[in-house]
Amino acid sequence: MSRFLRGFTIVWTCLRYGLDELVLNSFQNPVLSRIARFTSFGRKLDNPRGQRLREALESLGPIFVKFGQVLSTRRDLMPPDIADELALLQDRVPPFDPNVAVDTIERSFRRPVDEVFVSFDRVPVASASIAQVHFAVIRDRDGRERDVAVKVLRPGMLDVIDKDLALMRMMANWVEKLSSDGKRLKPRQVVAEFDNYLHDELDLIREAANAAQLRRNMDGLDLVEIPEVFWDFCHPQVLVMERMNGVPINQVEKLRDAGVDIPKLARDGVTIFFTQVFRDGFFHADMHPGNIQVSLDPDTFGRYISLDFGIVGSLTEFDKEYLAQNFTAFFRRDYKRVAELHIESGWVPANTRVNELESAIRAVCEPYFDRPLKEISLGMVLLRLFQTSRRFQVEIQPQLVLLQKTLLNIEGLGRQLDPELDLWSTAKPFLEKWMLDQMGPRRMWRELQSQAPLYAKLIPQLPRLMHDFLQQKPKDYERDLQELLSEQKRTNRLLQRLVFGGVGFVLGLLVMQILMRLRLFY
Repeated sequence: MSRFLRGFTIVWTCLRYGLDELVLNSFQNPVLSRIARFTSFGRKLDNPRGQRLREALESLGPIFVKFGQVLSTRRDLMPPDIADELALLQDRVPPFDPNVAVDTIERSFRRPVDEVFVSFDRVPVASASIAQVHFAVIRDRDGRERDVAVKVLRPGMLDVIDKDLALMRMMANWVEKLSSDGKRLKPRQVVAEFDNYLHDELDLIREAANAAQLRRNMDGLDLVEIPEVFWDFCHPQVLVMERMNGVPINQVEKLRDAGVDIPKLARDGVTIFFTQVFRDGFFHADMHPGNIQVSLDPDTFGRYISLDFGIVGSLTEFDKEYLAQNFTAFFRRDYKRVAELHIESGWVPANTRVNELESAIRAVCEPYFDRPLKEISLGMVLLRLFQTSRRFQVEIQPQLVLLQKTLLNIEGLGRQLDPELDLWSTAKPFLEKWMLDQMGPRRMWRELQSQAPLYAKLIPQLPRLMHDFLQQKPKDYERDLQELLSEQKRTNRLLQRLVFGGVGFVLGLLVMQILMRLRLFY
């Protein structure tokens, strides 16, 4: 019943804001246009279409707001008026009552807000689908006053998210049972992944831990600033971190007027993303402009500032190596290797013919090499990739859903910053260096360092283990030892023959060279 009511609410909201009329009018078809006029009769739909879409997503809750945030970064896929309205979802969702935020803080810390903070600004500076942010001042452990940002969880989010996820699970079951692509697309596993990430986002202690981890990972890169977390002031519903001052990354003209090198900024964004994904396997997965700023402070001028760490992605070593090999082969236009990797990983059936898959991948990817972002039609690429995946029964990998979402954000940001950016040439050197580090001496040294505690524990035990083995030797140990010695002798004789044969072959070549030179001389 709750799923039915939630479904009815979604349909009613779409009708209330005229989203059905918006969809029908998007098609250049006179019949559909007449249907749109008929369905809109009696409804007041005076507001612009972008505003209606934004307000509908806001009223439907956090999952729909996040969907709008992703779309807001893809101005290449939407009309400008809709993209401008959806951009307001990044940090301009209507705030909740500041008194509710104060009550949440006082309930969490069990004391008045004026005792928790030196000062607390009750007017929120930003509001999103899950929480809103207030500025404040704290006194740290050393007695210094620090400017901070206080993130307070929006009340009642858990019930709304659970209802939406229950509805999504029901729809995923229908898709899996009724659609021919259901099993291949794995809709239930994809919804389960979103379930994990969204529930994690409701725990601000987990977000604080994500921020601390990213801050450690990015230390020394000098390309991005991560705010410091003040653990004494953190709670599952309240997060306090260093206040950061920057310009939102989508205000490109303001950044350019301040002297920021915009093409370099775009390249740095690609470097940060690939570093987090392939070096660390731990990446910021909610990179819309509301969460990304650029520092104008003289000490950190031109660096990125990352905010909001509720959604992060992580990759296993297998996922990292597999993806890196795919990217590297792709950048080298080695489509045969890309096809082989898909078969080896089980993403496509084992009986798939390599040459057919190679040809299909080449047809999709080749037209888009050596082109700047402004000349790449992502819609056409996605359409052709989907057609190819259906033909070869490519299975969707739920653990990579966040990475795919983040790639869409990254490309959208890159398109806004520098449409001339060549994504391939920027990323290729990084990936090739990473692959060399993974397969070269540095990887071996890192493995030895990581296993050193185990070796330190085992080596002193080796004499005792050897003694125990010799004491418990089996009855036919002598016979096994003789067989081992005889096999060793046969191997030694074979090696001797190979060595003598090789030496003789080399000497023969030398003699032939000497004779030929003597013949030419005389």
